[in-house]
Amino acid sequence: MTRFLVRRLPVIGLVLVASSLIAFLLPRLMPGDPAAAVAGPQATPEQIDQVRHELGLDRPIATQYLSWVKGLFTGDLGQSLQYRRPVAELIGVRLESTVELALAALVLMVVIGVGIGLVAGSTRAAWLRTAIDGVNTLLLAMPGFLVGLLMILLFGIVFQVLPTSGEVALSKDPQIGLQYLLLPALALALAPASGIARLVQTAMRAVRQSDFVDLALAKGVPSGRIAVRHVLRNSLGPALVAIGIRFGDLLAGAVVIEAIFARNGLGLLAVSSAQNADYPVVQVLIVGAVLIAVVAQLLTEIGLAGLDPRVRLD
Repeated sequence: MTRFLVRRLPVIGLVLVASSLIAFLLPRLMPGDPAAAVAGPQATPEQIDQVRHELGLDRPIATQYLSWVKGLFTGDLGQSLQYRRPVAELIGVRLESTVELALAALVLMVVIGVGIGLVAGSTRAAWLRTAIDGVNTLLLAMPGFLVGLLMILLFGIVFQVLPTSGEVALSKDPQIGLQYLLLPALALALAPASGIARLVQTAMRAVRQSDFVDLALAKGVPSGRIAVRHVLRNSLGPALVAIGIRFGDLLAGAVVIEAIFARNGLGLLAVSSAQNADYPVVQVLIVGAVLIAVVAQLLTEIGLAGLDPRVRLD
């Protein structure tokens, strides 16, 4: 394990350096002058130049980059140009909402995806496999925003059983918070769960052809135990890799879902900051997303090694 982590650290470092460069340069390629936006539409060129100097935007690009990277290590994430507040404060206020949504969607994605894949991969009923394949295909073809709108129509307007907008933090009221969280988490999780279900189903069909499955059947091991303890366990490798990759997709999809369900998370902050050329906020959000993706991939590889003894990290 130690050798594995030592080998990965240079790669992780290069990825983070590259992402920091992209995060620093990309917002500056967007149209609009942040100094003019801060100064206001009635500002004179002299006033805009004064604001640009106060914000440090007139310094050389290399100096600005090194200063920003130093701030990342020291916890000084800079000042928002749009809100005139520390970036760390803005992100801290909205972080809980996005974390709740992403983690709830991750749990639902794993439970639904592995559960459906297990049923489809172990059943002998052709009609059930066909029905599951049809549902999976339908969900994979539907974008997250359409799933969210259909859920609002079905559970918020037709049956009126769940709230469709707003949020209540789980830390304040878990019971009410779950009611507000369920629909957006489902809308975010259903499409990737369908993909995971297909991976599990396909892998289980392949594993069922293995000799150890025939041996277990010959010994009289119950079919349910074979499906769960032997076939499913040896089929989870591709699904685990997909889960690690899909976690990044969940964070990206949260931008749209938060807008549909009126959740005040990082997604809306990212959209607002990009529209207003708020460089400091956009930069930190990009680096944070890359860091989460890198950590998720690292944990995926470690989990895959623990799940499959044939995989050796070293």
